[in-house]
Amino acid sequence: MRKGDQTVVFDAPPVIISAAAVAGKMEGEGPLANDFDMIVSDDKMGEESWDMAEAKLQETAVELALKKAGADPEDINYLFAGDLQNQCAAAHYGLRDTGIPFFGLYGACSTMTESLSLGAMVTGAGFSAKTLCATSSHFCTAEKQFRTPLNYGGQRTPSSQWTVTASGAALLAPRGNGPRITSVTTGRIIDRGVTDANNMGAAMAPAAIDTIAAHFRDTGLRPEYYDLILTGDLGIVGSAILCELIMEEGFDISAVHNDCGKMIFNIDEQDVHAGGSGCGCCASVLCGSIYNGLCGGKYKRVLVTATGALMNTVALGQGESIPAIAHAVAIEI
Repeated sequence: MRKGDQTVVFDAPPVIISAAAVAGKMEGEGPLANDFDMIVSDDKMGEESWDMAEAKLQETAVELALKKAGADPEDINYLFAGDLQNQCAAAHYGLRDTGIPFFGLYGACSTMTESLSLGAMVTGAGFSAKTLCATSSHFCTAEKQFRTPLNYGGQRTPSSQWTVTASGAALLAPRGNGPRITSVTTGRIIDRGVTDANNMGAAMAPAAIDTIAAHFRDTGLRPEYYDLILTGDLGIVGSAILCELIMEEGFDISAVHNDCGKMIFNIDEQDVHAGGSGCGCCASVLCGSIYNGLCGGKYKRVLVTATGALMNTVALGQGESIPAIAHAVAIEI
């Protein structure tokens, strides 16, 4: 049922019956290594291009999620997936042979919670017996598309974040064993005039504030209800902005907040500046570390709010600012 302006609360919450996370070499050297189902030693995964390597990442995550659930592609009614590439190429090429009815999504780095939101609605409404949700990102494909070619050797600013090479996939069902998606809060497009493409945290933090505050207003819950309020991927800069400014909305989340961009790398030792970013960051952290933590008893209630910067290089080159979005998914065990 709808609750408030932006939230749907499920009378019969869909269950995440399996999840899988695949990570690149650098991500596998970080603190979450033990939670990834696969760490690839070659970021090209044997492919001829970075683009096809990312497609292979997403294909692999989906295959692993299906295998862990003992399911086949023909058992799946819907597949919601996307990525950062133009026209969602990684999802289209990586998943073209599955034969599953497909919805391609673009929410930038918010795509994982966008796919989970839509997948949960379709599953919770009884339209799907099994629904797959997936996304990915790759450092090399993102850099060449949004910033500068890798061989240019451009300097990165302290506020910049490192696009994660990883993919995550989650399989939903109306019933079964696993964490339940109890509600989703759909974000609005928020633009506070940030124009610096190397400061994604500042651009996306206002969207996270708007969505998280809407979730609490719609549901009547307080931050302390959750063991973890997870954002992705604000990094160091955006997380600090979020925790400070959401206080103005009457919510103190500082005691239970963390960010996927801060979790996936060892920021003090790995040269990632303000942390991780990219669709695959939230996807791999959620489908790896957080899913395992829910199933293993570390967490009971988690609010996952993935954030996305909805710009492209053409708009930025024409002087436009960076609109952002955030979608929140409440997951309980």
